[in-house]
Amino acid sequence: MSGGLTGRLVLFDLDGTLVDSAPGIHASVRHATAALGIPEPTPDQLRGMVGPPLQDGFALVLGLGVDDVPGAVAAFRTHYAAGALLDVTVHDGIPGLLADLRAAGATLAVATSKPEPFAVRVLDHTGLLPAFASVHGATLDGTVRHKDQVVAAALGAHPRGRAPVLVGDRSHDVLGAAAHGLPCIGAGWGPAEDGELAAAGAAAIAAVPADVPGLLGKMG
Repeated sequence: MSGGLTGRLVLFDLDGTLVDSAPGIHASVRHATAALGIPEPTPDQLRGMVGPPLQDGFALVLGLGVDDVPGAVAAFRTHYAAGALLDVTVHDGIPGLLADLRAAGATLAVATSKPEPFAVRVLDHTGLLPAFASVHGATLDGTVRHKDQVVAAALGAHPRGRAPVLVGDRSHDVLGAAAHGLPCIGAGWGPAEDGELAAAGAAAIAAVPADVPGLLGKMG
């Protein structure tokens, strides 16, 4: 495995891929909707809020108008930053996967739509931060928030990274990688609906983290 991965750049999404962050996100979404006096989200809406940029989630998943989105984002972040962001669990098999990839010579980086300061806090809290050469996330002002933007930042930080690939759990991960000509390995252990990753064009889908190295090897 080492020969095929030496120098390879492997980008990872965070929420849903490296960690299950749903409890803290769901609690903060509920806090935000209560603050705005709108109905509590349905289970499907809460699931849909994990992964996409926060502004887009409130607009597209919860259907908030453009005037309500900034207030919802502010209320969410107040609750989230106060401690809910640390209500996360590392997915089974992730520490071993990261260790194996690094031992094989791969360079690892995070590319997430979560604001970068929050992403660093989560990674540090879970003990995953040392595995990554760099972390790239959204800006708090929202000017950078889409997956293609954070992938671009990661690629810019590692210009010598060979045969880059993204590992992500939602369709926007696949599309964000494709915007730069990168293949995406779908994290089948995440919250995506059945068929979502394949329909978006994932190059392969890993049922569990341990499947990722073998799929990378087949990609060459």
